Amino acid sequence: MTPHRVMFWQIGNVWIFYVLAGLATGLFLAGVVAYVSVWKKSSRSLEIPFSKEALKRMILDTFLGRRVLQGDVAAGLMHLLIFWGFLSLFIGTSLLAIHHYIFTFLEGTAHLIFSFGLEVGGLMLLAGVIWALIRRYLQRVPRLERRLEDAVVPLWLLLAALSGFILEGLRLAVERSPWGGWSFVGWCLSGFFSPAGAEGLYPYLWWGHALLCLGFIAVIPYTKLFHILGAPAGIYLQGASKPIVLGMEEGAGEFDLGDAIFFDGCMRCGRCVEACPSVGAGEPFAPRDFVQALRQALWQEHFPLGDIRFMSPKEESKVDENFWYCTTCRACLEICPVYGAAFEVVTKKRVLAVEEGTMVPKLLNQTLEKLFKYNNPWESSKRKRGAWADGLELIDLTKRGAEADLCYFVGCTTSFDDTAQMIARSFSKVLQTAGVNFGILGKKEPCCGDIARRVGELGLFEEQRKGSEELFDKYGITEVATSSPHCFHTFKNEYPEAPFRARHYTQVLRELMAEGKLRFKKGVEATVTYHDPCYLGRHNRIFDEPREIIRAIPGINLIEMTHYQADSLCCGGGGGRMWQDLQGEVKMSEVRIREAEATGAEILITACPLCLIMLEDARKAAGLKEPFRVMDLNELVLQAL
Repeated sequence: MTPHRVMFWQIGNVWIFYVLAGLATGLFLAGVVAYVSVWKKSSRSLEIPFSKEALKRMILDTFLGRRVLQGDVAAGLMHLLIFWGFLSLFIGTSLLAIHHYIFTFLEGTAHLIFSFGLEVGGLMLLAGVIWALIRRYLQRVPRLERRLEDAVVPLWLLLAALSGFILEGLRLAVERSPWGGWSFVGWCLSGFFSPAGAEGLYPYLWWGHALLCLGFIAVIPYTKLFHILGAPAGIYLQGASKPIVLGMEEGAGEFDLGDAIFFDGCMRCGRCVEACPSVGAGEPFAPRDFVQALRQALWQEHFPLGDIRFMSPKEESKVDENFWYCTTCRACLEICPVYGAAFEVVTKKRVLAVEEGTMVPKLLNQTLEKLFKYNNPWESSKRKRGAWADGLELIDLTKRGAEADLCYFVGCTTSFDDTAQMIARSFSKVLQTAGVNFGILGKKEPCCGDIARRVGELGLFEEQRKGSEELFDKYGITEVATSSPHCFHTFKNEYPEAPFRARHYTQVLRELMAEGKLRFKKGVEATVTYHDPCYLGRHNRIFDEPREIIRAIPGINLIEMTHYQADSLCCGGGGGRMWQDLQGEVKMSEVRIREAEATGAEILITACPLCLIMLEDARKAAGLKEPFRVMDLNELVLQAL
């Protein structure tokens, strides 16, 4: 006899199944329509650009789980087992329908392979679901929540998989077909049932299994399971959409289609929570909570029935002022499986808060007023901006006839803060030693606009951007080196029509070293560790240049902290936090300084004025004394010269 399978074996009133299938499909499609409706109302445009690279990334990340495996292999393997198990069974069911309704092909060898494949897929799903339950409820992985749907969804899948295996066992107990061994799990289970008992029980279990599977399909849009559709869509859009420079264009600060899909595609996996420095410092902000609150707020605003996810706590819809705690360090995007940039959403929320004049911290308002009046957040004066250069005999590019190959853009913090001024003086001396023809803008140097941009004051940012571009154009400046990674990032990424090239000083030093203009004569006998500034490292992927410079200094022993490069911890000074009074259980800078001390290093090196200030303050607060000290990379280079 040719191996085959009888559809609807021992099942009567099949029309009921078709009615239930139609109902499940209708509920599923109604849910999907609801999502599209909310996206349309909450986004400025539903236009989806085509990108071959984004499509490739979506396919690879969806089917190979690259992002899910990154940083947590156990979670990635668990997810792949569930995904491929579920997909295998879905494909198998679809093939069975085609075989039954369109043309017959699952016979003979094809049927044997089909049966074996379904068993493997079912085992993968079963293993993945059990693993997921163990991680969440026995291991109790800290980043995982334990809500009602977090238990219901995997248990639902577990029952569907188990009932499928038992159902196959009942059928094989009756048929005892010679090819039954290819359904090896069902074949093993068949031995536990008598033929008569199995035949009587089979129809009841079949209908139970059918209700579980059809119900599962129906509830996908009404639970966090929607990430099955939302996650691939979000991954694609994050890759296909062009980076938006938030300026004074219409609708700046509003959420776009990518944001809305990201909110709905979020699985609440908690990886962003685990990576967020604000959470680590015990502050009242977590990216996951913020995203979920925004998601519910959008649904409450744009859908008549509110949030259709019936197991979501309704109190999540309140978006409070805690988003000011975000450092915009990009750690959330670095780890998110669906490339969700929560920090960018925070900035958009800040834009709306500034426009409405609500939820803006008092101290930050005062800083913005100072920034508007004096073009810096530190001093109620413009005259002191070039005071740090007294005695260095530097070229002032704003003087008549002054020319230089390179403009050193010092930045607000480096110009005014006593601790950070040593960065400017050291870098200037290094450039002089290397014979570089450079100049500064002195007291006419503007603010690049970084602070205004990070806190959402786009009107002020546009003014500062325009003023900077006009000033650089007026004095013919085409090459710029910055002290601050924040200035560098703003020039490089948020001045779309800039008539100049911006580099961070670490890039300049690395080029001078390669050209033989920077040679270390003295050397420094010390063990050091390096702190990656967020806007130099994660935002602009400059990890190697500072380390190459450090390693080139004779006598230096560079050791890495537990968190380094893309996994580095934030100092807590970014995102406008330097000019706010934010309290947590512990300061981010103190967490970082303790990690640096634990390496046994004598010197903590960084390459950002904000990091230098925050880490030096943390060193003093922690009572760490010599020989442990905090230095800017320029200071170390100058010492070695």
